[in-house]
Amino acid sequence: MTALLDPDFCYRVARSRDARFDGQFVLAVTSTGIYCRPSCPAMTPKRANVRFYPTPATAQGAGFRACLRCLPDAAPGSPDWNLRADLVGRAMRLVGDGVIERDGVTGLAERLGYSARHLHRQLIAELGVGPLALARARRAQIARTLIETTTLPFAEVAFAAGFNSIRQFNDTIREVFAATPSALRAKRRSTGSQVASGGGPGTITLRLAYREPFDAAALWAFLGARAVPHVEEVEGDTYRRTLRLPHGVGTVALTPAAGHVRADLTLADLRDLGTAVQRCRRLLDLDADPMAVDAALGADPVLGPLVADHPGLRVPGAVDGAEIAVRAVLGQQVSVAAARTIAGRLAEAYGEPALLDGHDGPAGARVFPSVDALAELTPAALPMPTSRATTLIALCTALADGDLVLDAGTDPEDAMAALQELPGIGPWTAGYIALRATGAPDVFLSGDLGVRRAAAHLGLPDSPRGLDEWANRWRPWRSYAVLHLWRSESDALSS
Repeated sequence: MTALLDPDFCYRVARSRDARFDGQFVLAVTSTGIYCRPSCPAMTPKRANVRFYPTPATAQGAGFRACLRCLPDAAPGSPDWNLRADLVGRAMRLVGDGVIERDGVTGLAERLGYSARHLHRQLIAELGVGPLALARARRAQIARTLIETTTLPFAEVAFAAGFNSIRQFNDTIREVFAATPSALRAKRRSTGSQVASGGGPGTITLRLAYREPFDAAALWAFLGARAVPHVEEVEGDTYRRTLRLPHGVGTVALTPAAGHVRADLTLADLRDLGTAVQRCRRLLDLDADPMAVDAALGADPVLGPLVADHPGLRVPGAVDGAEIAVRAVLGQQVSVAAARTIAGRLAEAYGEPALLDGHDGPAGARVFPSVDALAELTPAALPMPTSRATTLIALCTALADGDLVLDAGTDPEDAMAALQELPGIGPWTAGYIALRATGAPDVFLSGDLGVRRAAAHLGLPDSPRGLDEWANRWRPWRSYAVLHLWRSESDALSS
C-alpha cells in the first residue's frame, strides 16, 4: 500500500465494481494470493483481507499473482502517468514503450537525465518496486497476450516478449499467473477466445481497452482529415497506418467496438508488439479518464454544452513524436489539406516501403520519412517556401543528432522551450507538437486560428493574451478544451 492510495476509497470502488478505476490501481487478496482489477466480477473479499497497489508490478513484487478471470494487466493504463511530467511519470511512460528491454535500466536513467540509483530509489519510494520489476510485469503481459491470441511456439513468444531465456519465461509465467504457458493457452482455447494470427506470421489481433465514454467518431474524423497519403487512411470506421518501430516496420488497423478498439497489427519483428500497442494507445488517448475531464470541463458554462455534445472526446496523440513535429512544420501557414498533400509527397519521395514478409503493405504503403533522411536534404529539394524548408531541416537535424527528443519521456514544457529555440518555430508550432507528441493534457493553443474563431463564436476573448487568461479556468485539461473548440467549429461548418 502506497501513500498515494486511500484504502477506504479504493475498497468502496471495489465494492461498487466501478470499471472507471480499472488500471488506476489493483486490489490484492491475502486469503487467495490473487490481485484483480477493481471491477472484477468475483465476490468482494473482506476488508481485512485486501491490499491495494498502484501497479500490477507492485502487487507481483508483494507476492500476488494475476487473476485469470478479470485479467488486470489488460485494463486501460493509469491516466496518472500521462498527467505527470515528474521523474516517475516519465519513467513509467518509457517503461511502457519498452526502453528497458532495448537499452537496460542504465539507458532508461540516462534518457531521463538521472543516475540509475536515483531512478531506482524514486520508483521504490512511490511504487514499492524498481524498474526491473516494472519491466518484468510488462514482459509477462506481452507474453500472456501472445500465448492466448496466437499459436506461436513458446520459444518465439519468450523472445518476442523480451525474456532472455525460456527458463526465465516459464518461471515468470508461473509466478505471475500461477499457470504454465501450456495451461494458459489451453484455457483460452477452451473458451473460444483465441484469435487466429491474422493473415500470416507477425499478424496479431488484439483488443485495446478504454474507459467510457469514448467519442471514437470525433477522433477518427480528426485523424482522417489529416491522414497522410501512403502512410495513413480512414476507410469506413477503420483507421490504418504504417509504423516505424525500434526493430522494424509495421502496420496497424484500428477499429472502434463496444468497450475496446480492435487492433490488427502486422509486425516485421514481434519484439515490437508491446511498443506498438503502447504507441497506438497513446495515439488514441486510450488511458485517459474521460469522466474526470468531462466533469471538470462540463461544469464550465461555456464549454458545458460542447462537452454534452461530445462526451469522451480524446486528444489525438502520436505513434512517433518526430513525425508529428515534421508535420506541424509542414502545416505552418497553410490549410490542413495543403499540409496533408505536402506530407504525402514527402512520404512518396523519401519514405521507406512498408515491406512485411517480403510484400508491400496495404496499397503500397510507406513509412513516414525518417528525420535522418530529411535532415540530409537541401531547402531546394523540398516542396515549400525556402524559409519553412530551412526550419524543417533544422528541426530534423536536431532530432537526428539527439539534441531534441520527442518521445513518451519528454517533459512538455522542456519540449516547447527547446522547440522555440529553433529558427522558424514559434509558440503555436511548439504547443501543437507538445500537445500531440507528448500527450500533455494541459496545453492551450491560444494563437490557433480555429481556437480563436471558435472562442469568438462562443463570446470569449479572441486575442491570444485574453484567451490565454480565460483558459486558465480549464486547467489541468486545456488540451481537451482545445479539442472541444476545434470540434465546435467543425460541427458549425457541417450544420
